[in-house]
Amino acid sequence: MPVRTSDSSPSSPSSHGKGVGLGLALLSAVAFGGSGVAAKPLIEAGLDPLHVVWLRVAGAALVMLPLAVRHRSLLRRRPGLLAGFGLLAVAGVQACYFAALSRIPVGVALLIEYLAPALVLGWVRFVQRRPVTRAAAVGVVLAVGGLACVVEVWSGLGFDALGLLLALGAACCQVGYFILSDQGSDAGDEAPDPLGVIAYGLLVGAAVLTVVARPWSMEWSVLTGTARMDGTPVAAIALLAWIVLVATVVAYVTGVLAVRRLSPQVAGVVACLEAVIATVLAWILLGEHLSAPQLAGGVIVLVGAFIAQSSTPSKGSGQPVASGGPERKLSRPGRPA
Repeated sequence: MPVRTSDSSPSSPSSHGKGVGLGLALLSAVAFGGSGVAAKPLIEAGLDPLHVVWLRVAGAALVMLPLAVRHRSLLRRRPGLLAGFGLLAVAGVQACYFAALSRIPVGVALLIEYLAPALVLGWVRFVQRRPVTRAAAVGVVLAVGGLACVVEVWSGLGFDALGLLLALGAACCQVGYFILSDQGSDAGDEAPDPLGVIAYGLLVGAAVLTVVARPWSMEWSVLTGTARMDGTPVAAIALLAWIVLVATVVAYVTGVLAVRRLSPQVAGVVACLEAVIATVLAWILLGEHLSAPQLAGGVIVLVGAFIAQSSTPSKGSGQPVASGGPERKLSRPGRPA
């Protein structure tokens, strides 16, 4: 999901730069969308969801360690931001999302997480006590209505209730990511570098998850064997490599680079493809078929989430805000899933 980035201006990037940005944003959406599809076979092969999360975050933290060293001044300047980002945007989102995957389909879990823009509006309206646009309110109603179709409320919630709650927990942690992205937005050149914050967020998340997941109790032998994707054997270590290198490192970095070349609105459209890609991949690779009402509900969730996220006036406008205020410095067009 997109978070606001630095201001766009008439002298924004050239057509070539926007083309590169669109390509990077699409790559980020594909990378993030494939995380659940790669993680679920590992969970079904015997790894605890928390252990898969720890492997993902710790592996990515090692890869991003040079960036953390480069931006080590952030430890002194913004310790609270780094701690919050690691706890919510990394550890919280990933743990809740992967735990949800062990109980409900990938597409359903991710679509529920796309309620985050609507929840952000609730924060803006009722906590910050700032007005929201009518279009944004319509987006929230659409997202909630679509979610009702995805979980099939008319059949008494056909999915595991705990799995749904865990997916909702991932959405709530994603709200924390949006709110933390406000920090330093008016600091100009002193704003925290997004790549540095991501690197330290991964390190903090890895440290927290080490205590919570206790990886020394992990079934390490699972990683030397194979996992099954809809009956097809795949090397477990290959799935882990995808999760760490592609679904985390590449996804975060390309997301940050893309959002700096695109307007938040364009980045938001491309980011919405993440849920579509995840659902299609789960359908093809895992055999997780959704019903027609669920697919229709998923489309409504995405439309509502996009309306809610893209209805924010430009910076300096006197109009009501829609999803967290003006455009932000710390951002990426996609969610930490």
